[in-house]
Amino acid sequence: MRYGSSLRFPLAATICCWGAVGCATVAVATAPSKSAAKDTSQAAAAATDAFWETLHAGRYEGIGPTLERLDAAYLAHPNDPNTAAFIGFMHVWRVSERTRSPEVHASITDDIVLARRYFAEASRLAPDDARFRGFLAAMTLAEGNINGDKKLVRRGYFDLGDAVDAWPEFNLFTRGYVLSQLPFDDPQYAEAVEDQWRNLDVCAERHLDRNNPDMRPSFGKETHDGVKRACWNSWIAPHNYEGFFLNFGDMLVKAGDPVAARKLYAQAKFSKDFATWPYRDVLERRLARAEENVAVFRAATPHGEDAPMSVSSFACMGCHQQ
Repeated sequence: MRYGSSLRFPLAATICCWGAVGCATVAVATAPSKSAAKDTSQAAAAATDAFWETLHAGRYEGIGPTLERLDAAYLAHPNDPNTAAFIGFMHVWRVSERTRSPEVHASITDDIVLARRYFAEASRLAPDDARFRGFLAAMTLAEGNINGDKKLVRRGYFDLGDAVDAWPEFNLFTRGYVLSQLPFDDPQYAEAVEDQWRNLDVCAERHLDRNNPDMRPSFGKETHDGVKRACWNSWIAPHNYEGFFLNFGDMLVKAGDPVAARKLYAQAKFSKDFATWPYRDVLERRLARAEENVAVFRAATPHGEDAPMSVSSFACMGCHQQ
């Protein structure tokens, strides 16, 4: 690599290096900012196709090869925010559904660090994309917990709040999903449950009766455009609606309210796409076992299908698998 041209400073800057501010400060301050630019290469298109094919097929074992293609595209063109975000999401998927691996190593937590790094880059290049901001905040909070860094945890939590303000239809779920991994008696677990109720209200554009919630009167509002698209199934998340109610039901079971949980689980069955949802049998078993799952979901280390959705083997695929 050639460094010479990039390290030639103007005469005035060179003189300033000998002043109080120091050469390093001037060098950093005068460096050009990184700007976003869409990668239109064939390699980037192929890597993007591989991302969606792997995700929608639920091929967890394909994460590694797909990351190779995405990383290569990023190295060739590090200015595309979408490529950076795709890499971040692959790392999130790998750590979120780690129970699908025959053996889980401690190094799996490195995926959280890398996810945070790439979502930071995506947010830097596309600062108005509240999805990237939400994922970045979630990974900041997660990394803080791994490192025992309370300041980082709080930074992630408050950044999640900012992301919610920017796009509540999307990030109320994101924040609630992250906080749902807390113990059931943690005060912030109740906040996570409240986030899901608020998410339903903003999507339905009305206040739902929490004793008898029913989204069917709002089905006519389904859209694939604008902020409300996050409320419904889409090409990106073919079973977003069903996955939302599977998770919300799980959260209420863990909270100790299996009666209310059944009402939320049942909402998933009203989806026009329910018959093609890969996890419809999981939901049926949840309905049958709601009372006994209270203790199961509160266990310290639930595994496989016996875990709440957010820490299960389908934590991402519950919404994204075709």
